[in-house]
Amino acid sequence: MATESLQLLATAATAVGVFLVWLQLRLAKRQAVTAFEDTLAREFRDITHRLPVKALLGDPLDEREREEHLDEFYHYIDLTNEEIFLRQRGRISDETWVYWCDGIKSLLRLPAFVDAWKEIQKRAPDIFGELRRLEAEGFKTDPHRWKRTKNDCGP
Repeated sequence: MATESLQLLATAATAVGVFLVWLQLRLAKRQAVTAFEDTLAREFRDITHRLPVKALLGDPLDEREREEHLDEFYHYIDLTNEEIFLRQRGRISDETWVYWCDGIKSLLRLPAFVDAWKEIQKRAPDIFGELRRLEAEGFKTDPHRWKRTKNDCGP
């Protein structure tokens, strides 16, 4: 009887231990994802700090200002496309994606961003496919649910 009780207790302790290890791994993964997302958010802030405030406030830029800041707009578009790609691959959490997608949509509606994005698309017609797709789908689809096509590289 005592042996059976000890075995039962040992089994329960093992189950609790396995659960705690699982919980610890889950928390560590969540912490790593958060740190990764924070790095991308910091990069976003660094880029937007280099953009003219009037562009961020919704005022159009004149031709000279657009050309002068095209590098920063390009880096913003590149980062945005990378964020979409990372969401597609499951590296960005659901909660973060909702905020980021809304932010992308909001910024791409501002006149200076519209003009810069049109210029970048014209000059680089074969890149930023993820952003082009998200925009074409009206920002209503979640890239994490996109199916990979036979044109995608890799397995």
